[in-house]
Amino acid sequence: MAGLKFNVAWIFSLLALFFLRAHCFYLPGVAPEDFQKGDILLVKVNKLTSTKTQLPYSYYFLPFCQPEHIVDSAENLGEVLRGDRIENSPYVFKMREPQMCNIVCRKILDKKAAKAFKEKIDDEYRVNMILDNLPLVVPIRFPNQENAVVYQYGYHVGLRGQYAGSKEEKHFINNHLTFTVKYHKDPLSDSARIVGFEVKPFSVKHEYEGEWNEKTRLTTCDPHAKRAVTSSESPQEVEQNKEIIFTYDVEFQESDIKWASRWDTYLLMADDQIHWFSIVNSLIIVIFLSGVQFCGMIIVTMIFALLGFLSPSNRGGLITAMLLLWVFMGLFAGYSSARLYKLFKGTKWKKVALKTAFMFPATVFSIFFVLNALIWGQKSSGAVPFGTMFALVLLWFGISVPLVYVGSYFGFKKPTIKDPVKTNKIPRQIPEQAWYMNPAFSILIGGILPFGAVFIELFFILTSIWLHQFYYIFGFLFIVFVIIIVTCAEITVVLCYFQLCSEDYQWWWRSYLTSGSSALYLFLYAAFYFFTKLEITKPVSGGFILWLYVDSIVRILRPHWYNRFLCLLLVHKAHLLVCED
Repeated sequence: MAGLKFNVAWIFSLLALFFLRAHCFYLPGVAPEDFQKGDILLVKVNKLTSTKTQLPYSYYFLPFCQPEHIVDSAENLGEVLRGDRIENSPYVFKMREPQMCNIVCRKILDKKAAKAFKEKIDDEYRVNMILDNLPLVVPIRFPNQENAVVYQYGYHVGLRGQYAGSKEEKHFINNHLTFTVKYHKDPLSDSARIVGFEVKPFSVKHEYEGEWNEKTRLTTCDPHAKRAVTSSESPQEVEQNKEIIFTYDVEFQESDIKWASRWDTYLLMADDQIHWFSIVNSLIIVIFLSGVQFCGMIIVTMIFALLGFLSPSNRGGLITAMLLLWVFMGLFAGYSSARLYKLFKGTKWKKVALKTAFMFPATVFSIFFVLNALIWGQKSSGAVPFGTMFALVLLWFGISVPLVYVGSYFGFKKPTIKDPVKTNKIPRQIPEQAWYMNPAFSILIGGILPFGAVFIELFFILTSIWLHQFYYIFGFLFIVFVIIIVTCAEITVVLCYFQLCSEDYQWWWRSYLTSGSSALYLFLYAAFYFFTKLEITKPVSGGFILWLYVDSIVRILRPHWYNRFLCLLLVHKAHLLVCED
């Protein structure tokens, strides 16, 4: 009776959890900073990015205005691998003190500078800046949708266009920036916190009277007006020996958004109905298969992402976390490979550990090294420096490889997994199989359902990676991840069962490739997206298709261990039942 009361109490406690109010949060990656009126705000510049080339460059790769001394900010491993180059800039604001028509510098373009600007304008490069750990964004409003705003990283270096009555295409640079700094004021004090950083770029051919000097006043720019252009309607053309004057305005706008919620506007999910459609579509696939409830594996990276540790404000955190987790998971890779090797009556566990530690990482590192050399030749900030490359090799040889050997040692010390029945030394002849049990056909069919479960979410992931948009919908991603785990497991077990019913005992490699073939569809889909949605102009950028190949290898390896384990469990249980009968 006491046990019954205890169980009832537990049930009521669990039910009560559904009615508790939950508070969601994310860890912003930086402590809040309070600013008083007049405090100095230092704007930092980051890499130049393009959806056409996918090759980032340092901000000062182009002859923009520079501060007296360029200072590099400390970056973590993930930021370096992303190609971030965070540096100081000549843009300096004073908190809650608007500034209009501030002159940054005056440049006379030589042939090399004009060519560099034109190339980056042709490739649609965007300038990225940072203020108080917030990225500079350009708000894009849709006229047909009320309050529908999408934020894009950075502003375009310039644009191409034609003068009225002319068919010749010219290059124009965005040399005037109108910044908007949003802040949330503390009602109990005069301090404020920055909650938004926006910009509107303009191309303005500035004019002035007399000779140029430090005190020159622009006739096209009124320091007391809210808009820079007062008389000139001509954009600033990019040509050799052309004069360019860089200017900016900064406005401060009070906001009701609190500092803890300042990323919410950037991470607004405008397409949540599509994500729910993807999940419902995937659930139907799972229910169609068998309807069996399956507890999905939770990857540590996904847990940290759900908890908010890997928010976009923590730049490079996701890549760093994934890299370090891969290194430390070498212990489990070595353990599982040794256990499986011992099942096949193997004795040379050190040889297996060596292959586990080097085969896949060496393939990835070779591709990474070749691409990095090509990117280095383009003088892109996306090229990994020698110091970071050495750190990666040190992580591989100094941590991952020893952990693989430690895992293999303990895995091989474990007792051998015993087969339920004795295996004949002479393989028995396999009967002729039906056409639909052909290995190639069944493997290709097995990959369709897992691909159907994930392809919608894959579109948003590719868009965020290659079109420089925010992606912070790990809740949807986690649900899709669990569904694809269930789908891969079910389709593998079902096809393995059909194969055994057809008296075909060669199920090992087929269980490996059945759900792994979804990687082929994902590779083709990603390649289709790469060549149709992106206007790639640099041949080197086409090398990123190699990363799609690496991603496909990862997707084949990822479902390997648990799918094969489930098939092994199915075979063991089936033979045990046969023995009992």
